[in-house]
Amino acid sequence: AVWYTFGVCNLRRGEGLSHESGRRLIAIYAHPDDESFLSGGTLAKASSEGVEVTLVCATRGEVGEIADPTLATPETLAQVREGELREAARALGIGRVELLDYRDSGMAGTPDNDHPDALVKASPDEVVARLVGIIRETRPHIVMTFDPGGGYGHPDHMAMSRHTLAACRISGDAQRYPEMGEPWSPDRLFYTVFPRGRLAELSEILRSLGEDGSRYDRRIEQAWPDSDVHALVDVSGTVEAKWNAVKCHRTQQGTFSMMSRIPVERAKAFMSRECFAMAMPEPSPDTSLTDLFQGL
Repeated sequence: AVWYTFGVCNLRRGEGLSHESGRRLIAIYAHPDDESFLSGGTLAKASSEGVEVTLVCATRGEVGEIADPTLATPETLAQVREGELREAARALGIGRVELLDYRDSGMAGTPDNDHPDALVKASPDEVVARLVGIIRETRPHIVMTFDPGGGYGHPDHMAMSRHTLAACRISGDAQRYPEMGEPWSPDRLFYTVFPRGRLAELSEILRSLGEDGSRYDRRIEQAWPDSDVHALVDVSGTVEAKWNAVKCHRTQQGTFSMMSRIPVERAKAFMSRECFAMAMPEPSPDTSLTDLFQGL
């Protein structure tokens, strides 16, 4: 097993925020299933604790893989994946889902990158303005999105990381996008991360089962540094909700899926920890959280 050791947390923002004061969180991702795989346990945990959770999804995952051809065709995949997304959101207790209606850009270097409706072709100013409007409307204390590298370099992941960071930086500025509502600055922006230690652990689990873990070995060097993880959240109490949400994304559950290669209980144990890096405000080197709202 891989263990993470952190120092004493030095918190800078907020004071005395309680459940009764109406805590709010927004998760901003690119495709259906991002919410479940990356942070499903934390979203379910927040919802179970009375946090108002909103999910923003930029695309419907139109060019994702179709694990079972009886579930969808390339022509119906967008509609099917939206249904999977809404089903997963219900499993996680997410109260509101907002779709931005951009098109899945596909992996880097593919023809889908050049589709005129692709997310990567969208005007950054347009996307940021829309996110600012959602932030000002829902007034979240916590925002989460992808790390700048998008986890594994997906163009849509990286785009939403950039746009979300920009939106969080300016949503409190009354001079920027005044037509998008009253200013509001989130207390914290977190990147959902899958650090090197977690990838190494997953690779080792697969090898112990006689499976090929090289897919993850190749990504370890480029993965998020363990030293830059600022929150390690134990989601064992909501891992069943996370598991059920992941299963909702049936079109994405092929033989390549981790869930099909690892025994259920061992997979759930692995999925019972989620990692985050604080992007705003700038954390001190010894920041260590066990809950994203800790100290607010």
